[in-house]
Amino acid sequence: MRKLLNTIYITNELAYLSLEGEDLVCKIEGADKIRLPFDNIENIVCFNYNGCSPAVMGKCVSKSVPINFISPQGKFLAKVCGETKGNVFLRVAQIDKFREDAITLTQNTMAAKFSNTRQLIRRSLHDSPEMREDEEILSVVDVLSAGIDKVYNAESIEEIIGIEGNCAKYYFSIFGKLIKNNKVSFGFQFRSKRPPLDPVNAVLSFVYTLATSEFAAALETVGLDSYIGFCHALRSGRSSLACDLVEETRCIVERFVLTLLNLQILNESDFEKQVSGAVWLNEDGRKKVLSRWQEKKRTDFMHPYLKQKIPMGLLMYVQSNLLAKYIRGELDEYPCFLLR
Repeated sequence: MRKLLNTIYITNELAYLSLEGEDLVCKIEGADKIRLPFDNIENIVCFNYNGCSPAVMGKCVSKSVPINFISPQGKFLAKVCGETKGNVFLRVAQIDKFREDAITLTQNTMAAKFSNTRQLIRRSLHDSPEMREDEEILSVVDVLSAGIDKVYNAESIEEIIGIEGNCAKYYFSIFGKLIKNNKVSFGFQFRSKRPPLDPVNAVLSFVYTLATSEFAAALETVGLDSYIGFCHALRSGRSSLACDLVEETRCIVERFVLTLLNLQILNESDFEKQVSGAVWLNEDGRKKVLSRWQEKKRTDFMHPYLKQKIPMGLLMYVQSNLLAKYIRGELDEYPCFLLR
């Protein structure tokens, strides 16, 4: 159980929430682990199987505190709340803020993405001294650095997207070199999305999808509309805002995929090739990736803005909460996620 930005996150899958007087009590196997007064709670997000008592749900309704149920794998299940009093105003504010500050938000998001990608490459160079003199890799680091300056000089979102596309092209031109295990039987030449044309692209696409769906669930818990974004164009059925926020955390997905490959957790038997040329993870491959992804989400790291350790799986919830606070005017600027 963690309290971040007045939101309670129940991360232990065996936890059960009950009400005692004016206190929220978290129990694990019948024993009290922590109790908090309801007065300072704004939101509750449960990743547990056991859920909570009807008394807790009733208290949440009376206090206008949403309680969200998320599967341990990150899928949004349901929300319990009382009469809608705030979300409609938050969503109106979301639309107004995105119309007003779309370029600034896009600039900051893409600059964070380029910075995080640069940090990922530098970490790979730190771990592999033999790669530090690779001129092609070093030139990509320069392109990403220049991209940060360029996005802040851009005058339209379309121009920023063009800069992002160019940086991505250079980055993925050297991504295969970051797969350092020579025993990996498949390589990487270029990024192919719909459909992925090789095993590396198949894993990238699969984990990007996982991360985007988790951001969509997180946005739902704070009352934001995941279909209304500031950078990605509106499209029926697409969570544009989730796609926007996942940009700054793609580095986590890419580092995770590189780890799977460099440790040879995945091999050729985990993929299947379609007649069309598309390559997908098969059932065994998906199980491997999902298992490792769940392990990854349990690891703690220091959040650069909160200055406290949180599980990686709560990152999208923290970022969604920070964005909601920015939209409500509680923060002067939305703090994008930056690798340190």
